[in-house]
Amino acid sequence: MVFHYRNKETIVYYMRGLEVFSKAVPIAQFFAQKDNIQPFYTDFNFLRPLANMRDKVKFLTVESKLYNEFLAVFWIVSECIKILFNIEYIVFYRLADRISKEHENIDRLFEFIGEIDAAISCASVRSGKIVTCTPVFTPENTIFYKELTHPLLMYCVPNDLELTNSSMLITGSNMSGKTTFIRAIALNALLAQTVHICFAKRYEAPFFKIYSAIRIADDLLSQKSYYLEEVLRVKNLVEASKDNNPCLFVMDELLKGTNTLERVSAGASIISFLNKQQHFVMVATHDLELTKLLQPEAFKLYHFTESVEGNMLHFDHTLKKGPLKTRNAIKILEINGYPQEIIEHSKATERALLNTSDFE
Repeated sequence: MVFHYRNKETIVYYMRGLEVFSKAVPIAQFFAQKDNIQPFYTDFNFLRPLANMRDKVKFLTVESKLYNEFLAVFWIVSECIKILFNIEYIVFYRLADRISKEHENIDRLFEFIGEIDAAISCASVRSGKIVTCTPVFTPENTIFYKELTHPLLMYCVPNDLELTNSSMLITGSNMSGKTTFIRAIALNALLAQTVHICFAKRYEAPFFKIYSAIRIADDLLSQKSYYLEEVLRVKNLVEASKDNNPCLFVMDELLKGTNTLERVSAGASIISFLNKQQHFVMVATHDLELTKLLQPEAFKLYHFTESVEGNMLHFDHTLKKGPLKTRNAIKILEINGYPQEIIEHSKATERALLNTSDFE
């Protein structure tokens, strides 16, 4: 009895995995019989040996299905028989040996179900109300997006973009949508190259290797400051730019962990270095100085902006050509109830700084 219950602990540990396997086999068999699935898969022989294994799994997991006291008598009798002949122990280790031998077929089982599940998910998205398209991959150094959106935003404003042999620098007011737009670009590129679907009316671009530096945080456990984390992340992009294959580099507020002068100087140098002929660089920034430092033929300038309506800011989230001409940070402070003393002092300081050469 001691031997039986000691081994039972091992069996119970693996029970959840065995139950998943037991459910997966009939699901795969169901899909394999569908006429609209069979043309895409030529070999279902991996299911036969797994179906035989399922009977042993059902024997080991039947105990978990005894939910009421009327079945307790059956459980007591079966448990006594198992203890007497070590049946459960023998069945489990024979099954374990069989699983080891059939591991390739088990891998194919879950890959098959996973592919069908992914296909159903994509079909569900395509049949929904959100606008989608099939991506077109081009060997030319050209990007064309028609009404591109971010799929996680219910009421996302669609935007168009066309670039040929050039990258993009986006400036914009706070909350105007510049970071969301470059995230939408990266996300749609990733979906285009994985599940062959894009959230746009039209998507044309090269097949990219995608790199980003958007969400960066310091690491106290590793004793790395925010700026050091930025440096290390961007260094990966610098190394990746040596690749001869097309790369998409997406960056938000580059090097914001350091002072303005060095941030702008180093940022312009890094962005220009990444912008090799076969690559595209998408940068969102508040640093308007970058619009004057980057070569106009290498970087197209775009911006998002807002309009003031009464005491409220209104954002249309529409991509516009050219650099940003307005600011709204102090206005947002005012709208959110900051003391008037802070607002007036901020405006006075802003005017003074704009009159110096450093902030022209």
